Amino acid sequence: MRDYIIRRVLLMIPTLLLVTVVVFLTIRLIPGDVVELMVMEHAQTAGGEQIDVAAIRQMLGMDVPPQVQYMRWIEGMLLHGDLGTSLWTGQSVTEDILLRLPITFELGLMAFIIAQLIALPIGLYSAIRQDTPGDYVGRSFAIICLAVPGFWLGTMIMVFPSIWWGWAPSPVYIPFKEDALANVGQFLIPAALLGMAMAGVTMRMLRTTMLEVLRQDYVRTAWSKGLTERVVIIRHALRNALIPVVTIISGQIPILIGGAVIIEQIFSLPGMGRLFLDAIMRRDYPFVSGINMLLASVGMVLILLTDLSYAYLDPRIRYR
Repeated sequence: MRDYIIRRVLLMIPTLLLVTVVVFLTIRLIPGDVVELMVMEHAQTAGGEQIDVAAIRQMLGMDVPPQVQYMRWIEGMLLHGDLGTSLWTGQSVTEDILLRLPITFELGLMAFIIAQLIALPIGLYSAIRQDTPGDYVGRSFAIICLAVPGFWLGTMIMVFPSIWWGWAPSPVYIPFKEDALANVGQFLIPAALLGMAMAGVTMRMLRTTMLEVLRQDYVRTAWSKGLTERVVIIRHALRNALIPVVTIISGQIPILIGGAVIIEQIFSLPGMGRLFLDAIMRRDYPFVSGINMLLASVGMVLILLTDLSYAYLDPRIRYR
């Protein structure tokens, strides 16, 4: 097991480097670079005053080829742990990410908990009580979670309650340290919207895998021994059924950041999603590269933890 973990960790290094190269070059393929946006913004505010474009490119380090820019960025990250500075504000990318990360982490954690509280009981019940009214209701609910867009529900929640009852979610972020209850209440609705999308996939997968496992010979043997339903389901069937479900869940966690982009915009939450969207719109290359580096690292660690969990869920699996 130790050798397997070491090999996987070493494999992460070239994978992360490849991810950074792809992201670093792809963002520069978008028409219009950051200098052009700065010139356009300056022209609108300065009344046509001439500016030295070449001097701006040199100041931002954009006067050299992309491969040279990449080597400078990767050198700063590897040697000094520095993800660079914003091309617009000059602020440290690392500090700004660390400032926004707790907000997105809180939103993602609440969404993850809500998703599992919804998906696991309903998916398990649907499999155990196949083709019963409860199963039909659970499957319909899963389809609704998958089919209804979260951003549409979020927009409806922001608009119609304010028209009908004069209530709307707070448009101003409330820090947890200032008011814990108000902070949790502010995150509850957007977290529920994100959690419902995750729950739909998990419910469907858990029901499918449970139905497959319940038809296995060792489960029928457990029933023939006279074991109770709770023991058969929890001790014998559920652990094996969770293997593909855990894979699905681990793959959904990094996607929470992508889903949070729209949700954070709708509910005015200053998290990583809004930071990422603003960075792309303004071609703030260090921010885009830094956030993608963080997401790639989190995703690869989750994949490793997921693979390691297989050995716990199924003792027949061993890594050598």
